[in-house]
Amino acid sequence: MKLAKDINIKNRRVSFDYFISETFTAGIVLTGTEIKSIRLGKASLADTYCIVHNSEVWVKNMYIAQYFYGTYNNHTERRDRKLLLNRKEIRALEKFASSPGYTIIPLRLFLNGKGLAKLVIGVGRGKKEYDKRQTIKEREDSRDMARAFRK
Repeated sequence: MKLAKDINIKNRRVSFDYFISETFTAGIVLTGTEIKSIRLGKASLADTYCIVHNSEVWVKNMYIAQYFYGTYNNHTERRDRKLLLNRKEIRALEKFASSPGYTIIPLRLFLNGKGLAKLVIGVGRGKKEYDKRQTIKEREDSRDMARAFRK
């Protein structure tokens, strides 16, 4: 079984698809079986996004597997979950979400020292195809330089 400090679920596509301008750390409203599944590491942030609706921030399409030992109280895997942020942060996210080209994307899901699930969300602007090629080129160049340095 994984320890709480070992749970660190990342959205790996984000750095490739978006320029992240600002990040926020938010709590998540979860049910009992959801937090148990997260503690087992059975969650994914692929194809996940956030919306601001009625001055509340919601995470959509986040996958948390059903808890194996759950009964009829087990949760739905891809339900909408509310994020816990203060009013100032919500206003900033509303401002970003209303401007064209910006998206609110979950970056990382982790458990803090108290065992509470936290979600790091970022405000990102989508990369164009040439930006993605540039990112790949920079990554390959840094690998080549690291290889040359080791020799």
